[in-house]
Amino acid sequence: MNLFQKLRTEGVLKWVSINLSENFLKSSKTPLLGARPFRTCQNPRFYGRNKRAQSESLESPVGTSTVYRDNVSPISRKTRAQAQAALLEYLHSTRSLQFIDAENMSKNSPFFIKKILEKVKNKAEIGSSITRFLRYHPINEFEPFFESLGLKPSEFVSLLPRDLMFLSDDQVLLENYYVLCNYGIARNKIGKIFKEAPEVFRYDSGVLQLKLQAYIEMGLSQSAMIKAVASSPYLLIGDANREFVKMMERLKSVGIESSWMEKHLSEGNHYDWSQMLDLLSLFSKMGFNGEQLGELIRKHPGILLECSGNMAFSFVGLLLKLGLTLNEIYMFFLQFPPIEFGKFYRNFRHCYLFLIEIEMDMEEIGRIVHSHTVLLGSCALKRANSLLTNLSVGKKRLCSIIKDNPQELKKWVLGSKVGPLPNSGEDLKSKIQKTKFLSDLGYVENTKEFEKAFKLFRGNGMELQERFDFLVKYGLDRKDITETIKVAPHILNQSINVLEMKINYLIHSLGYPISSLVTFPSYLSYTSERVELRMSMYNWLKDQGVAEPNLALSTIIACGEDYFIDCYVNRHPKGAEIWQKLKQKIYSH
Repeated sequence: MNLFQKLRTEGVLKWVSINLSENFLKSSKTPLLGARPFRTCQNPRFYGRNKRAQSESLESPVGTSTVYRDNVSPISRKTRAQAQAALLEYLHSTRSLQFIDAENMSKNSPFFIKKILEKVKNKAEIGSSITRFLRYHPINEFEPFFESLGLKPSEFVSLLPRDLMFLSDDQVLLENYYVLCNYGIARNKIGKIFKEAPEVFRYDSGVLQLKLQAYIEMGLSQSAMIKAVASSPYLLIGDANREFVKMMERLKSVGIESSWMEKHLSEGNHYDWSQMLDLLSLFSKMGFNGEQLGELIRKHPGILLECSGNMAFSFVGLLLKLGLTLNEIYMFFLQFPPIEFGKFYRNFRHCYLFLIEIEMDMEEIGRIVHSHTVLLGSCALKRANSLLTNLSVGKKRLCSIIKDNPQELKKWVLGSKVGPLPNSGEDLKSKIQKTKFLSDLGYVENTKEFEKAFKLFRGNGMELQERFDFLVKYGLDRKDITETIKVAPHILNQSINVLEMKINYLIHSLGYPISSLVTFPSYLSYTSERVELRMSMYNWLKDQGVAEPNLALSTIIACGEDYFIDCYVNRHPKGAEIWQKLKQKIYSH
């Protein structure tokens, strides 16, 4: 790769990384993360935006407090029909609402129906009882109105006007509502517009119609605009949305007409047009011309529409970090397999996390991704733990099998029957090595002590011996180590990297000699965060003159947290405050 190509690749990688979500890979073991967070989709098929809704109490017009819950207890079909008919009659005949509005409100407001039924005493004659109740107890018509627009009570309770009860008192709202209805937007989709762009319903007469007409004059069909507005209500706020207009122009420039948008947009979801524009720009930087880009989007609309391009950004960024070049990614997308992109991405991501979970080296993962990208995106693998159990193998052997032949992954997809693999001899070899290691420590084979130690010491004999030798090289006496690990065998259950990190912190950061491990071997069992927090707090207390100097390491670290706080932290008035600050700082690393 020449200097120009290298700079170009690094530039695009940086540009992609700022569009990646930091939640792309949620496993703490995953080393490849995006640099800047942005919205991530929770619905894997489309990009949906969910807002947390909370139930709130609402005073009814008749003075009875009602707590709304977003669930409705079962009501018999007969009772519901009678209640709906009574409400329809009241809204249309008594309140003079248009029949279509009254019918929509009565049939599509189950929470409100339930609320009325709870206030009616005569359950034998539901219809006449509700009619009688409504005659003397006028209702807040905005409640069934908003509910019939597709909003839950917890979503619309804050939208209810404080000084109005009757819909006819808010002609501005009704006029804009009828503009949307007459335009063709389904009534149960209008609630989303009211929730996300309430100012639309305060427009003066004729303004909303002009805004809708402006988009049509740009060449968009009315049916396409219906879906666009229902999915992205903010398009109706202010002047014509620049990103949306640019997006339509960009698609048109690559041969995609508004009819394509009409076909593939989902009314129930939100789209980030700016992010989608960025994705198209990325593909152009990769080398796609207009014709190729149009063909790719037509064949695989999910590349653009799944999470507004978020999935595609994440996928490209991961491929770059795993060593693929821009040209290789470009060639891959030119020959993208006939599979839905969202499904491909989820399979690929799961396979990638699977390889990390079985502790395959990143270099090997990169090699497999480079040579078998399509395979990883086509296999819906079983979970790692399930597969390890069903195959009766360890992670090391499973890694070796996949390295030798990645096509083996096809045998382990969801729904396939997986049985134990033939014994490779590794288990027997590992048992022999472990037996030798324990014998060298002084354990006598075929004794209860030996059997107990065999279970406590995890890993094969070679790994245990390497960890033992590592401690010897650090300056500990072989006899001392032997006695230490007999008391605390779990020390050798940690990797050499973890042991090295903990010992370095003990010697270089805390200033204790390596011999401290002989008297307090359990030090190596505690997490580095716990040790750092306790020692940082102890040093602060010592500086304040409220803690004895030269306390034993075990005294500071081994006691329980409640005891440590009571016995040490609370010695100083600001102790609890400093403790929390240190805890937040250390555990947020």
